[in-house]
Amino acid sequence: MAKYAVIVVDMLNDFVTGALACERGQAIVPDLVTLCDAAREKNVPVIFSNDAHIKGVDKELQFWGDHAIAGTEGAQVIPELKVSDKDFVVPKRHYSGFFGTDLNNLLKDLGVDTVVITGLHAHMCCRHTAADAYQNGYDVVVPEETTNSFTEEDYLYGLKYFKETYGADVCKMADLIAKF
Repeated sequence: MAKYAVIVVDMLNDFVTGALACERGQAIVPDLVTLCDAAREKNVPVIFSNDAHIKGVDKELQFWGDHAIAGTEGAQVIPELKVSDKDFVVPKRHYSGFFGTDLNNLLKDLGVDTVVITGLHAHMCCRHTAADAYQNGYDVVVPEETTNSFTEEDYLYGLKYFKETYGADVCKMADLIAKF
């Protein structure tokens, strides 16, 4: 039986309504709320993998401009997701939630073998996080209603990449919740 953890990638003020606002990101919020609530109800860990950049230092800022600067409102999880005191928050400074963070140790300590990748963006930060999850031996699941990208093309590319490169289970959210 799989031991899941839900990883919510970059559902931050700056990505949903702020500096790098993504209208398509707003569309997944209700389903993410449902998924996170269901996970918490079944004692499945919810982990927020959040950009927390250092202004003037992080390479990503050279490409994307200032966003999700550590300690700012823009780097906070959107209020709709209501981070619980039982949830985990893992700050990151790169696309992947694993690179230079404690995420792998946390997942191992929790006994997780299957990660559920959600959030923004399917073809970037979610993709890089899924890559490192796969390389670290985790099974990858992606509920299609709980991730998105700036464009439909990038979103579909991300889903295709998850399936073809990591053997990810790209599924319906309701089917996943039934497995918790």
